[in-house]
Amino acid sequence: MKAQPKASHFIGGQFVEDHDGRELNVLYPATGEVIAQLRSATPAIIEQAMQSAAKAQVEWAAKKPVERGRILMRAAELLRAKNEELSRLETLNTGKAIQETLVADAASAADALEFLSGAIGSFNGEFVDLGGSFAYTKREALGVCVGIGAWNYPIQIAAWKSAPALAMGNAFIFKPSENTPLTALALAEIYHEAGLPAGLFNVVQGFGDVGAALIDHPATAKVSLTGSVPTGRKIMAQAGSHLKHATMELGGKSPLIVFDDADIENAIGGAMLGNFYSTGQVCSNGTRVFVHKTIHDQFVNRLIERTAKIKLGDPLDETTQMGPLISRAQLDRVLSFIEKGKAEGAKLVHGGDVAKVAGFESGFYIQPTIFTDVQDTMTIAREEIFGPVMSILSFEDEDEVIARANATEFGLAAGVFTQNLARGHRVIGQLKAGTCWINAYNLTPVEVPFGGYKSSGIGRENGVAALEHYSQIKTVYVEAGDVDSPY
Repeated sequence: MKAQPKASHFIGGQFVEDHDGRELNVLYPATGEVIAQLRSATPAIIEQAMQSAAKAQVEWAAKKPVERGRILMRAAELLRAKNEELSRLETLNTGKAIQETLVADAASAADALEFLSGAIGSFNGEFVDLGGSFAYTKREALGVCVGIGAWNYPIQIAAWKSAPALAMGNAFIFKPSENTPLTALALAEIYHEAGLPAGLFNVVQGFGDVGAALIDHPATAKVSLTGSVPTGRKIMAQAGSHLKHATMELGGKSPLIVFDDADIENAIGGAMLGNFYSTGQVCSNGTRVFVHKTIHDQFVNRLIERTAKIKLGDPLDETTQMGPLISRAQLDRVLSFIEKGKAEGAKLVHGGDVAKVAGFESGFYIQPTIFTDVQDTMTIAREEIFGPVMSILSFEDEDEVIARANATEFGLAAGVFTQNLARGHRVIGQLKAGTCWINAYNLTPVEVPFGGYKSSGIGRENGVAALEHYSQIKTVYVEAGDVDSPY
């Protein structure tokens, strides 16, 4: 099974190769086989991408916002028209079940482009009356922006970052994760086909050194990362050393609180979405599930019943509900957390081992896993696992669970299930998290901002807020009278 692109990089409106770059093999997680061979960017490739982007950005920023929006809307339409082939490519690259990629990846990218293509036309500054004189503000582009992607939602992340940047008049250079480099190239082709000026959106492949070189380049005005907290700290420090703009969308250990009056089936559905979707490889996952003690056993018993029915299998089969993890390294990491959970006294009530899938014996499959009797101090309740491992913790009252939910360095997301909406709003109001749900979980419509508090990030993606983070404000004072000077 092959998914070899025309070349490793996309620069200046065309595919570009440099055989001096370090070899980068792309694996199909369901089988472990190599499906593409690419090359990491050399300094020459990085410089070519930067020069191409800087040149294109000047012309692009001069266009009226509605003209930029028109091109982005065409890109959204192309994404939707090619959704099936893009979803298959994303499944090959990530191992995610195609029933997910058909609705959550290229489709979400199209949604972001569609929304921001319309929003940019009315995203303006303000007029300030100063009594005779006046001032106004303008929102202007930053210049060349760099995006560094994660491997769980490759094309979605590329679009969530590039859509607001391009709408605002910036150029964008995207470095995908070295694990999932393929669909960003497909997005670049679509942008070019839609009419984006050559060089405005470039894709360069590579490892951490390539990302560092892109950030350090004098032409870079901003970096946007989706990744882990340790990586975020490193990149934030690097960008800060140059006083460059930065958006960090990082990890989490999010709480999902189920009160005693919750609809049990809905709450279980939310918990499963918040732990098992995309094989648990979602940064906002609600991996600490706090269940009121009076419904704890009922919740757990029904959760196990529903989890046992999850179908693992061929990711390209639309009936498959869960695919493999991204890599052998990630599989080993998740298994090590499961062992820590057992060693520290948590009760393993479901899963906990490698999954055997007929015909895919070399794939990186793992069983959806559930622990009960989890205590707040346990490793599985404190550290981000990034796999389908759910920790269930029991609680007794509202103040207690709020305090425990907030007792973490993370603050990306949080969820509450209750039929008492007053309590739902009250609890959410006290949780220190940037993206929250009441009686739902992990729904991320592009119309609303997405991002975290504390160590989980800085800045926001999606919504009109994303445009703010890809722009700078210019203030203009206009004197209507004479200059009042004592000199």
